[in-house]
Amino acid sequence: MKIGVPKEIKNNEYRIGLVPGGVQSLVADGHELFIENDGGLGIGISNEDYIAAGATILPDAKSIFETAEMIIKVKEPQKVEIDMLKPHHILYTYLHLAADKELTEGLMNSGCSTVAYETIQEKDGSLPLLVPMSEVAGRMATQVGAAQLEMRNGGKGVLLGGVPGTHRARVTVIGCGIAGTNAIKMAMGMGADVRAIDLSTKRLAELDDLFDNRITTLYSNMGNIEESVVNSDLVIGAVLIPGAKAPKLVTRDMISKMEKGSVVVDIAVDQGGCIETCKPTTHENPTFLVDEVVHYCVANMPGAVARTSTYALTNVTLKHARMIARMGLEDAAAKDPALLLGINTYKGDLVYKQIAEDLGLKYTELKL
Repeated sequence: MKIGVPKEIKNNEYRIGLVPGGVQSLVADGHELFIENDGGLGIGISNEDYIAAGATILPDAKSIFETAEMIIKVKEPQKVEIDMLKPHHILYTYLHLAADKELTEGLMNSGCSTVAYETIQEKDGSLPLLVPMSEVAGRMATQVGAAQLEMRNGGKGVLLGGVPGTHRARVTVIGCGIAGTNAIKMAMGMGADVRAIDLSTKRLAELDDLFDNRITTLYSNMGNIEESVVNSDLVIGAVLIPGAKAPKLVTRDMISKMEKGSVVVDIAVDQGGCIETCKPTTHENPTFLVDEVVHYCVANMPGAVARTSTYALTNVTLKHARMIARMGLEDAAAKDPALLLGINTYKGDLVYKQIAEDLGLKYTELKL
């Protein structure tokens, strides 16, 4: 199979779909790899590194899309990329379609087939291709939240861990999956007073064990959420429903009751966000104010630590890339139920039911 890896063009996105080690594995399998010129330069991977791994360098994205059968990316395609997609293409990347009707319709109109990293799901409900980026985003959420609490960034001037004789900052994490747990780890490590809110009592018990009863665990209901949010210095939203829009658990009214200079970070913003006042921002302009509360809602947070993120991502995406390239999408999906769930559009049809329901678009049952 001819596999193309274009340079990412989303704002301040320096990750790339494959590192040289991934290229080497696919070349060894007998496939042809094409990398866009200087595609990995942002994280210190040169054209020469890719050539040494067996890839061919092409001058621009147009050449990549015209040559390749499978396109491996990191982020969802931008408008100019959607226009280059054709019915024979397999697009393998993060998509997060449930929050973006225009993108979904663009992919449907292209006629291509898409596999979304974030909906490849194992029998136990785990999302293996989302795990490393959730780990990165969770840890970053606490870091950036701590930075935004500094007065120079519009925050109230609170240090997460405080110092002896002062109050520690209160941090509330809503949603305690991979991202939320990593946010809690960082907040704990920085000495904050942490509250963790989740719908699963089993997960709350696990967290209580994991953190040796040093955090407050609360069941997710509106009363607990409101009381925690209103009295927090930093709120981190980390709610995820696979393939679906995130529910709005933090309301505008709750935000209005927070102290001036408090901070909210919505990790779920690429799935629509779980904080009502959030909207996607970029690394270039990451924050905005609502009721004098600082909102950090960057939709590609791991892009800020692109080198770490790219290597971590290739570790988990390569397995299915090799399967698709070796067997074709249909046979690979028939053999692997997890990969089957990753298919969002197939030859122009929207075949992921939850996305269709969230966006009010026609759902077509997947028949390979």
